[in-house]
Amino acid sequence: MEKNNETLSLLRHSTSHIMAQAVQKLFPSAKLAIGPAVENGFYYDFDLTDGHAFTEDDLTKIEEEMKNIVKQNLSFEKYVIPDVEKQIQEFKSQGEIYKAELLEEHKNDNPTLYLTKDKDGNVLFNDLCAGPHLPNTSYIKANAFKLLKVAGAYWRGNAKNKMLQRIYATAFWSKEELADYLHFVEEAEKRDHRKIGAKLDLFSTRDELGGGLVLWHPNLAVVREQIENYWRTEHRKRGYVIVNTPQIAKSKLWEISGHMDHYKENMFFVQKDEDSDDQYVVKPMNCPFHILIYQSNRYSYRSLPLRMAELGTVYRKEKSGALSGLTRVQGFTQDDAHIFCTPEQLVDEINGVIDFVADTMKIFNMEFEVELSTRPESFVGEIENWNRAEAGLKEAMERRGMKYDINEGDGAFYGPKIDFKVKDAIGRTWQCATIQLDFNLPARFDIKYQDKDGQLKTPLMLHRVIFGSMERFHGILIEHYAGAFPTWLAPTQVNIVPISNDKHVDFAESVYKKIRAAGIRVNLDDRSESMNYKIRESLQDKKIPYVCVIGDKEIEANSVAVRARGIGQVGVFTIDEFIEKIQEEIKSRSNKSFAAEK
Repeated sequence: MEKNNETLSLLRHSTSHIMAQAVQKLFPSAKLAIGPAVENGFYYDFDLTDGHAFTEDDLTKIEEEMKNIVKQNLSFEKYVIPDVEKQIQEFKSQGEIYKAELLEEHKNDNPTLYLTKDKDGNVLFNDLCAGPHLPNTSYIKANAFKLLKVAGAYWRGNAKNKMLQRIYATAFWSKEELADYLHFVEEAEKRDHRKIGAKLDLFSTRDELGGGLVLWHPNLAVVREQIENYWRTEHRKRGYVIVNTPQIAKSKLWEISGHMDHYKENMFFVQKDEDSDDQYVVKPMNCPFHILIYQSNRYSYRSLPLRMAELGTVYRKEKSGALSGLTRVQGFTQDDAHIFCTPEQLVDEINGVIDFVADTMKIFNMEFEVELSTRPESFVGEIENWNRAEAGLKEAMERRGMKYDINEGDGAFYGPKIDFKVKDAIGRTWQCATIQLDFNLPARFDIKYQDKDGQLKTPLMLHRVIFGSMERFHGILIEHYAGAFPTWLAPTQVNIVPISNDKHVDFAESVYKKIRAAGIRVNLDDRSESMNYKIRESLQDKKIPYVCVIGDKEIEANSVAVRARGIGQVGVFTIDEFIEKIQEEIKSRSNKSFAAEK
């Protein structure tokens, strides 16, 4: 059997059946729900009717039983259910109410069981499943699967239903692949932006505030300020105008845009005034506002393209279970832009955005993959326009020789899009930048420009983000850098540590003032803790890029002894020399310490 992503999914789905078989043998009260293969492994949901909660020891026992099962070389056999109603009643008599419910829903779909049989043909386990599966358990290596954790999961994902116990697990073709993955998981856990955020005092969420709404603490606000400064400078350099728009608008605006028909369940509504019929909506996106700004002027083909950008905060309803730190929120700021152009300008404008994305991600030492997402089932506008839009996006990428994958049916309801998935330091991909071509909104708002022939025509419209959202991108950055931001982004860039507060603090304070006056974010650590403790805390725990140690020798030479994060002792520099090196590192937005280049 060829070992690829498709067959790996078969392996994992088959292993999920083995896990369910092992659980039911060890825990007879366990009733089965669902056990699909997912991106990095598989899971199975169980209802332990005796009230037992799975423990770490239980997972170890289940693993051992699974190893015993796979060694028996059992076969997986598909079985078409001949009498569905009889099978439903059999499930109910066994207490398998979840399987009965699923079978009831799919009784007209030629439902099947998958039987696990021994070499004599005896059925040891069966599960309601469409398959497919591996031929037998010999393909499953006893040293190449691992049960990872237990979590709660509502039946069918509905909070009104019973909470089940979900065992997450993974499986690979070899123990080496499993070991590599477990190392990856361990590294990802270390980089969890929620843990690092708490440790470095970067951000918080509060129940009193509401789910998915973020408090940016001073340390992360500094990082955001640097990125926003870059954003504004680069946009002006690339010919964008920067605008600001309101947080709410009448529902009529969203009716015109089509969002009321296609996005209503994700929108927050403001209560109507008693003396008015107007309903207001908290904005879920910025594009209709930018169109209104476009409408305030007359444009000819000579004045296009018009590139309009905004750091606009929007709000979208999300299920509470989907919210996660900075990466999945309900209130977020998009680095949004809309480009209004003629058909002749389209390809150049798309390529301009691609260049912008590439230049930006290079700063953070991130590579990216590209996907073209095409027309979804629920869409607005004419198919002919969709075909033109998709062709335009393809042409732009193919003209520059860009490799891309097709993501069928995942476009926005108003147009196809190019998605950029950036790759972080440990190889994970994250959705960030996107380019969406929209024939729909310009027509809905009836915006025009005068072409060279004197005719009024409808411009093309590109929706575009570089970072995606500031919240999500900062969450990605925290994990990408594991909290150790490069100097230009670091909340505190330099920590000054006097060896003795009694003897050295006055000179240390003068150094502090001089470095601060040079525009460098610096702290004077005059606590009573030991010098070694303060150095270790600065470089390892707080992840400050540089520590300047000051003692008798440094005072005498009007210098600082410099230590760098991840490097250690760098050397002794005059204060002016050190400031110059730091300023250059900040100016270049380097991901490396100047000390690493010595």
